[in-house]
Parts: sequence; C-alpha cells; structure tokens
Amino acid sequence: MRPQTILLALTELGVMVKCIAIVLSGCGVYDGTEIHEASAVLVHLSRAGAKVQMFAPDVDQMHVVNHCEGKPTAEKRNVLQESARIARGDVSDLTKLDITAFDALVIPGGFGVAKNLSDWAVKGKEYTVQPQVEKLIKGFHEVGKPLAMCCISPVLAARALPGCEITVGQDNECERWPYAQTATTMTELGCKHVNKNVGEVHVDVKNKLVTTSAFMCNAPIHEVFDGVGVMVTELLKLA
Repeated sequence: MRPQTILLALTELGVMVKCIAIVLSGCGVYDGTEIHEASAVLVHLSRAGAKVQMFAPDVDQMHVVNHCEGKPTAEKRNVLQESARIARGDVSDLTKLDITAFDALVIPGGFGVAKNLSDWAVKGKEYTVQPQVEKLIKGFHEVGKPLAMCCISPVLAARALPGCEITVGQDNECERWPYAQTATTMTELGCKHVNKNVGEVHVDVKNKLVTTSAFMCNAPIHEVFDGVGVMVTELLKLA
C-alpha cells in the first residue's frame, strides 16, 4: 500500500498523523549534517508514527572535508546531493518546502549548519543565516508551528528568533563540553541560554522551540541518541 493511501486511511479513522519537515545540510559531521543525529531524529519520529520529508538547499558546500584527516580538500560537492545520502535519495530542494503541509520543523546539527545553512563557522557571532533557511524558521514560528534543533543548529534560531531560549549544553568548557563557548555567544546575542545535560532538552514554550545539545557534548553515542529522543517527544507534544 502506498504511503499516501495509508495516511488517508489513518486520517479517515481519526488517527492524527504528524507530518514533519527535516532540513539537512549535507552528509558528514565536518562539512554537512551529523549523520548520527539525523538518524536518531528519523528513528524516533518513525517510532512515533510521524510522516517525514527531508529537504536541503541546492547549493555548493562551503568546502569538502576529508573526514579521515579532518582537513579541507579541493573537491566540490552539492549540499542537496550529499543530503540525499542520508535521505536514501528521498530529499527535495529546500525551495519546495511548503510550510502549510507540515506540522513541525527539525534541523539536526553538524558543521554543515555552520557552513552551509549559515556562515557561523567563518564569522562567529557576526554570522548570518542562509536567507531561505531563515525564512522557513520565521515562517513556521509565525504560524505557531514548533521547531526542534540540536547540537549547533540552535544558532540558527538565535539569529532568526531574537531573544529566544535555547540550550547547546553547558557554558563551562571542559573535556565533556568542548564547545561551551557557544553558549556564551548565544547569551551575547540576546538569547537566554539554559544549561542542560546531554539527555535533557529545553523547551521555549513561548516560541515553541525545543533544543538539545547532542554532540556538543563529548558523550557516548547512546546518550546523544536518547537526548534526541527526548527532543522529538517534546516536539510532537507541541505539534
């Protein structure tokens, strides 16, 4: 039976199926979407019975990183094409994302957020968000539809939704929290940063924004997976 037929049948039976849009930024932690975070989002949404569609901008990556060496190469890759690796080919151009067709938006982390969805990686707190991404975040917010972001992706909300409440983990740098300076920067930008552990989330009720630290924490992968699960659960409560 086709997915559309199943959704129609469930709707007729009074079962509310949540439709969730996911924005990807490539494939690979150093230059795209963090694969484990994206996979965790997909697994938890699947268990909850949600319908998912993935999107990515049809643009060149800022650069391509050799993930064995952690160094940029001279290679050129496209964000949409790379995101298709995570989506098993089922990914659409970000320009085709129709807010009215979805109940919520999720943006996993990875350095692609800081390089391909924004220029945070090169400009720090003087960064801007890619216009189409900022438009979508504001669009979901304006119609009261919830958003969920993990790892570094809350920086997108910090710029698109001034004064919002977020977490990227802890604000005291240590071995477990190597990116804690990001929390300080969020505060400098006028956001309220709330310290949370990797298995916890912060829910900004006013803005319907759910955030969690994921791999901003140097934690075992199962702890990150569980934290993303809490994020998905809280998002669906708001959807």
